[in-house]
Amino acid sequence: MANGKSLLLGVMVGSVVGATATLLSAPSSGKELRYRVREQSIELKDLVANLKQDGLKLKDQIAATSKEGVSLIKELTHDMKHSVQEWKNTVEPHQENIREYLEQIESSLKELEDKVQKQ
Repeated sequence: MANGKSLLLGVMVGSVVGATATLLSAPSSGKELRYRVREQSIELKDLVANLKQDGLKLKDQIAATSKEGVSLIKELTHDMKHSVQEWKNTVEPHQENIREYLEQIESSLKELEDKVQKQ
């Protein structure tokens, strides 16, 4: 937001300096000078109003995007938790089978070792 304020301030100061330089460097009648000052003041007001509108639109877009991002992150987190739980439910029964197979293999190896040592 600080960048937006400094940009607006820079535009305003630049406009005033430009208007002053133009007025002082160009020889013209008082009536013509007042007309130019009025026109430039209207242009500056329009520019400031447009910048303000653009800033408000940007603020609204940022707020909407933030809300969407929060919603998407919550949804993604929920989906990930669900996927992990499904994976656990799928893998855990197989882990028990693998443990049983490993125990059987260990038992068979011990029996073989015993047989080999007896012979």
